[in-house]
Amino acid sequence: MSDGAVPRGLSSLPKAHLHLHFTGSLSVPTLQRLADARGVELPDSLVDTIALEVPADKRGWFRFQRLYDLARSVVQGEAALRTVVRSAAAEDAAEGSRRLELQVDPTSYAASVGGLAPVLEIVCDEAARASADTGVQVGIVVAASRVRHPFDARTLARLAARHAGQGPGEVCAFGLNNNEWEGDTSEWDGAFRIARRAGLPGVPHGGELRGPEHLAEVVEHLQPTRVGHGVRAAEDPALLASMVDAGIAFEVCPASNVHLGVYRSLADVPLRALMDAGARIALGADDPLLFLSRLGEQYAAARDVHQLTDAELAGLARASIEASFASETDQRRWLAEVDAWLASPAGTRPAVGSAPPP
Repeated sequence: MSDGAVPRGLSSLPKAHLHLHFTGSLSVPTLQRLADARGVELPDSLVDTIALEVPADKRGWFRFQRLYDLARSVVQGEAALRTVVRSAAAEDAAEGSRRLELQVDPTSYAASVGGLAPVLEIVCDEAARASADTGVQVGIVVAASRVRHPFDARTLARLAARHAGQGPGEVCAFGLNNNEWEGDTSEWDGAFRIARRAGLPGVPHGGELRGPEHLAEVVEHLQPTRVGHGVRAAEDPALLASMVDAGIAFEVCPASNVHLGVYRSLADVPLRALMDAGARIALGADDPLLFLSRLGEQYAAARDVHQLTDAELAGLARASIEASFASETDQRRWLAEVDAWLASPAGTRPAVGSAPPP
């Protein structure tokens, strides 16, 4: 690209967003509106313009979780659940997403609507409605939590199985999230077996807060199709190669890695190392409510910090679509749109002092 060239717009690059948490998907203004409706006063740490930054230890994680729980306390009732889904779809539509796989733990909201099943029914119904209205196909990932008993995860897996499918408003995968230091990973294998029998692939978190040794346990016991984060695999070339050979995709969330203290800066996130190893990568925003960085910023960092070319960015977008659980027909359509984006000419900057084009 010449010095006068303007890079192609990243918001027009078709992509899939595969790592986004339910309450964490909210914008600060939307969270504030939900809080106002409930008469809840939010702490400044949730509504200011400073992104959360914590050390990569239990103290840092507890601060993150405390703020997340405060935000979640105002996401109660059917209207609020629907607001989260619709807002997430609208935000992703503005960033060029064709597919959003939104992760939710129904346990966190069950008391406000009468149980686990009503939560998932509401979320799935609104995901189908938002898909039709925004053009972003919204699938749902049901995720268990490491801070709850593995038997609870089995209950969630059975619930998820009743809503399994690839289309808008259907449950497309089963995950495991929360503090990576909690629990014995092998104890969640039963829940993931239930999910697999129902045709739901596994997308557990692993390889962010803890290193490659724990990531290897996640791979062995939970048999993931995708892994949430996985960046610490870069520290173990043999593990990384085995994951690549197994076709496991990586949901890489650079802003999360930095704000949770895993890496000091975006430049330290091993995006290029993972790409060079042949990893299939889907960039994700994780929790933009707390990190103040949405999907578009992850692609912008890949371009500006990691110096990825437009062809490489298109490759990331293709990988995200291919790693999604959308139907092959939908994937082919979106991949063709990525090709069209890359085939379109980059713009050029007008000369200094020249008149704008008519």
